[in-house]
Amino acid sequence: MWTVAEVLALYDLPFMDLIWRAQQVHRQHFDANAIQRSTLLSVKTGGCSEDCSYCSQSARYDTDVERQRLMPLEEVVAAAQAAKAKGASRFCMGAAWRGPKEGDLEKVLEMVREVKALGMQTCVTLGMLKDGQAEKLKAAGLDYYNHNLDTDAEFYGQVIKSHTHADRLETLEKVRAAGISVCSGGIIGMGESRRNRAAMIVQLANLPKPPESVPINHLVPIPGTPFGDLPPLDPFEFVRTIAAARITMPTSYVRLSAGRQEMSEELQALCFLAGANSMFYGEQLLTTGNPDVSRDDALFDKLGLRPI
Repeated sequence: MWTVAEVLALYDLPFMDLIWRAQQVHRQHFDANAIQRSTLLSVKTGGCSEDCSYCSQSARYDTDVERQRLMPLEEVVAAAQAAKAKGASRFCMGAAWRGPKEGDLEKVLEMVREVKALGMQTCVTLGMLKDGQAEKLKAAGLDYYNHNLDTDAEFYGQVIKSHTHADRLETLEKVRAAGISVCSGGIIGMGESRRNRAAMIVQLANLPKPPESVPINHLVPIPGTPFGDLPPLDPFEFVRTIAAARITMPTSYVRLSAGRQEMSEELQALCFLAGANSMFYGEQLLTTGNPDVSRDDALFDKLGLRPI
């Protein structure tokens, strides 16, 4: 069990020592030159009732995101086929809901079945789950459920007020109990302190079983949201967070997630060096941009990386 003081001590290490330690841990458990690639598709966009201060899809904020209905099954399958053809091994589907209604869940279950039939790993993020819904997702063949903690319990109320940190943990418990792998991480750069970042890492690492996949997102400030004008985080602090996640969760895939479009190749390389071994692949995340495929392929060539 990790303590906040122990993770803060990792953050406080000289940068080169921290990277060296993270690399040693990473190489004990993974091929240091292999990166898992996932593609993310928003299957239902906008109109969410929640008040997450970073999110362009909240109905409470005036952003450029237009509300869209749940995508037809054939369009989702076509997007998954295209992602697989480009080299993605996991297909993630996200819907802007507080939680899925039963009628909508049935449609998502069919999406999961069809994508799974393509030979891809499947992941969904649908918000908070009710009793029995995780079991239905498992039966449909779902591999991963994404539900980020976003930040630590202490800072959470400054980011989201329409539900609690405990609500998020409850959904993760349902997912784990159903036998689905957990994808859960956080967002860095929302005005939180280093202690908050360390506490979030501790909360993830000290779950009964750490998440199999840990997305570390760099906040993309969206005009119209409460966090739309926040200044960017120091990039070395972001790399330190990647390294802390790698050291404390040595067998988890640590995913370099939102905000990568704004990162230089050099910064991305530092993140991989610090232990990130997963990334979103494709030009679009849920509502924010991502580096195009050709740019990522060129970076893989420069660094001698291979996809898995």
